[in-house]
Amino acid sequence: MDTPVLADHARRLEPASAEKIFAWAAAEFAPAIVLASSFGAEDVVLVDMIHRLDLPIGVITLDTGRLPEETYDVMERVRRRYGVSVQSYFPDRAAVERLERESGFYSFRASLDARKACCGIRKVEPLRRALAGLSAWVTGLRREQAVTRSDTPVAEWDAGNGLIKVSPLARWTESDVWAYVKAHDVPYNALHDRGFPSIGCAPCTRAIQPGEDVRAGRWWWELPEHKECGLHPTHVASGRAPEPDRVGG
Repeated sequence: MDTPVLADHARRLEPASAEKIFAWAAAEFAPAIVLASSFGAEDVVLVDMIHRLDLPIGVITLDTGRLPEETYDVMERVRRRYGVSVQSYFPDRAAVERLERESGFYSFRASLDARKACCGIRKVEPLRRALAGLSAWVTGLRREQAVTRSDTPVAEWDAGNGLIKVSPLARWTESDVWAYVKAHDVPYNALHDRGFPSIGCAPCTRAIQPGEDVRAGRWWWELPEHKECGLHPTHVASGRAPEPDRVGG
């Protein structure tokens, strides 16, 4: 799919419902497409849509080895509720052992580079393996979540992983997400009820305070513009990174 064609699809899909965007992605790319789920509220909404629309899209997750117990709990509840086989991808054992031996168990708090190194081992490399050979992947990104996501397209070329990325919930608000969860009785992470709107690894996530943005509890010692782990490029409202002349998929 050429870049102009992808850009045209993104413009056409911009006002479409999440369900229509999802159905388009399945029609274009299945079976070479997966949902990458961290089992936050947005991602369980997308699993429910896959089930309701009967889409041929698999579900993968990155098990970093440091997830909260509540995340494993909702993973299991989702697996049983929808009869879905969740494919877990783990970080390379030798890389984790080397990181902890050489840098300790909380190296990610030492500096931005150290945190990105940990995310690179525990998230970025496993995702790259999970997406190898596919044409597209689906995320639960929303523009409202953070300054780094404020201009997220509903469909774009993911140069880092070499395939197309689709974000059906890009235009949704937090209220939209929870209205869907309640309307369809979707299983969700218990930490959401304890002040955790965004949930990652346990040592890197805390509850937020009233008035803080939804990702304030992620890597809370860092500036807002730094709060990405490397899985997603930064999309700020001032513009997007340029795309290559052609894309695969």
